[in-house]
Amino acid sequence: MKLGFACKYLTADLKQPFPLKATTRKRFLSLNNEQRTLLIYELAKNNLVNLFQTLEQLALLPEDLRMMRIGSDLLPLYTVPEATDLYQEFLPDLYPLFIKCGDFARGNNIRLSFHPGQYSVLASEDESVVIRAIEDVEYHALCAKLMGYGRTFQDFKINIHMNGRKGFTGFQQAFGKLSPEARLMLTVENDEISCSLDDVLQAKALCAVVLDIHHHWVKENEFIKPDDPRIEQVKESWRGVQPVLHYSISQEGLIPEEGFPDQAALGLSKMKFRSHSDYYFNNTLNDWALSFVDFDIMCEVKMKNLARDRLYQYRQASR
Repeated sequence: MKLGFACKYLTADLKQPFPLKATTRKRFLSLNNEQRTLLIYELAKNNLVNLFQTLEQLALLPEDLRMMRIGSDLLPLYTVPEATDLYQEFLPDLYPLFIKCGDFARGNNIRLSFHPGQYSVLASEDESVVIRAIEDVEYHALCAKLMGYGRTFQDFKINIHMNGRKGFTGFQQAFGKLSPEARLMLTVENDEISCSLDDVLQAKALCAVVLDIHHHWVKENEFIKPDDPRIEQVKESWRGVQPVLHYSISQEGLIPEEGFPDQAALGLSKMKFRSHSDYYFNNTLNDWALSFVDFDIMCEVKMKNLARDRLYQYRQASR
């Protein structure tokens, strides 16, 4: 079981030594073409160098801590049309950095992923939203392809939600419009409001299903167990690749520090329970998450790798 973290690598004093840097669309568009090109080139180059330095840090850790989600700002503003055209001029200059990152990650058994934002809705009833969502997925797929992924099923994970009024039907239609590489990498995750685990399992023949156990609890007030029949369906969707689940818990102060919280007894709205905690402070829930022994776990907590490391230390001490 690998334990991963999302996007930001933190030091013990809460600094980010290797941040991905971005810019705003407004600032970018205020510049002339030469300034625009220089801005996004320097940002993209910086981000790829910092990604590699982050991977170097992961390679120093035990293998079951070599897992991370890369931030979506790797190539800032790539899907903005005015930026997309400029990227085509210099992107080949960045290919060696992409290859360096991918080769190093594979050589050190580091599991990588992306998570496009909440506005990438493949199942929207608004066709313009679907078009932009496909463009966003393909941008992430491009970054992964340039690192040498997208060659086999789930050699890289690009995770999205299925939320959207057209549900599975809309998701299926949009999925068919993706590139072959994007289809190999795409995963779909249950969410806490609109799409349940049962909903996303409709896509199990198309792509791998990511189980988010906190989302499931928020939506259903149920702590799903590893022997639930649906878990076997999730695992089957990965076609022999180690499946991934996402683990988070509600913010400190909202749920007790031990035991399984009951939403009805706590008397708070589901919206309150959605927000993630800084650390994993409830060991009852930690034991529950770690009981999914056939899965790798993406730790979705605010203190990133620091919280992940505490969970890892708890797991080691409990063995």
